[in-house]
Order: sequence, then C-alpha cells, then structure tokens
Amino acid sequence: MIRFLKNWLRRWSERLRPRRRLVIVSGDSLPANMPRRDLVLADDDGDPWCVGMICPCGCRRTIELMLIREANPRWSLKVDSDGYPTLTPSVWLRTGCKSHFWVRGGRVQWCPPTNSG
Repeated sequence: MIRFLKNWLRRWSERLRPRRRLVIVSGDSLPANMPRRDLVLADDDGDPWCVGMICPCGCRRTIELMLIREANPRWSLKVDSDGYPTLTPSVWLRTGCKSHFWVRGGRVQWCPPTNSG
C-alpha cells in the first residue's frame, strides 16, 4: 500500500509542477552543477552529443543519455515549438533507484513498476 501511495504521489506532483525545459551548453561534458529540473543538451561545436538531467525520483543522480549515432544505447531528442523536450526511448536505470520513465513534452511520465531486476 505504501508503494502504491508513493507512486501515486510522484505521478501527481509531476503534473502540478512546471514542465521541464531544455538548456543548451557548449562543450564536451555536462556541467558540474546540473539544473534541478531542466534537461541539459551538451553541444560540441554544433554537434549535440548528449542530454543530461537529475533523476526525477529525488535520488540526485545525474543521468547522461547519449545522442550520437555510434552509441548503444542511444536516445533521440525532439523539442516542440514551445521549447519542451521529448526523449525516446524511455529512461530505465538498471542500478541505484531503478527509475523508469518517459520524458514527453517536458513532463516525466512514470512507467508502472515491474517485478524484474
């Protein structure tokens, strides 16, 4: 029951907060001080290579998602006309907090918990 309430609260609190935006930084690494909510696009000489964010579960882990074609796994980033990011596929952390979520239109959408792992 506690797990259900925790998941329910996490889903609703995300809907009440402002949507996440995309911040673009130049260079070959993510900033040491990541924004608490926004996603960071790292761009090296006009080539976007990764998106970073702080894990939305609250564990404060920095998540780095590769965009370059040669990476495996890799993600795709789309930004809508209002500046809100969408990532595909979902983000699934296999270690630590084991969060599993989508970023769609600047909102985190949590995946249902699974029994695996």
